[in-house]
Amino acid sequence: MTASDSPRLIVMEHPLVAHKLSILRDRNTANHHFRQTLHELSWLLAHPTFAALGVRDVDIETPLEPMTAQAMPTPYPCLVSILRAGNGLIDGFMQVCPEASVGHLGMYRDHDTMVPVSYYTSLPTDIVDRQVILGDPMLATGGSAIMAATKLREMGVSDIVFSCLVAAPEGVAAFHDAHPDIPIITAALDRELNDKAYILPGLGDAGDRIYGTG
Repeated sequence: MTASDSPRLIVMEHPLVAHKLSILRDRNTANHHFRQTLHELSWLLAHPTFAALGVRDVDIETPLEPMTAQAMPTPYPCLVSILRAGNGLIDGFMQVCPEASVGHLGMYRDHDTMVPVSYYTSLPTDIVDRQVILGDPMLATGGSAIMAATKLREMGVSDIVFSCLVAAPEGVAAFHDAHPDIPIITAALDRELNDKAYILPGLGDAGDRIYGTG
């Protein structure tokens, strides 16, 4: 795992991550294989993502003696999926940390204007008291991620981490212009966006490939 020039961008470099990304990028990978590989990669990406969260000291007793251990503070973190593709990432995180609650922010990118549109919000009532992992497989223009993080901030959430599979430099720059204190954890930093705001080399539309709608 390595950090980029920005301490707020962590790019996970690992042979197994690279292997699974190559499967996801391949246009010939079947939808069911894409879904399974995405889940497997999300388990790996959970490691640096959850490492960005805070813990607290707790006094416990092992079978042999008392000790001071570390645990996530309660209420436990909330995993927030940017619908619909975010579910593919957040579902894997939920398997790694079943104690976490799950929230959803429905957003889509208008293909004509490239502007994100918000259409759905479902979050725990105590979201302001939780650490939040915001997840979406792709960080392209950054519009949806920025809108989601802004919505959380407006609700009073102060502790946010953004996690994605693939990021474009343009999206990273835009996101950190809007939210410079929120770390981005990603499995890959790709080259650029094309004229339709798709990431190159990318892996296509993650939502379509997860659900077989492309």
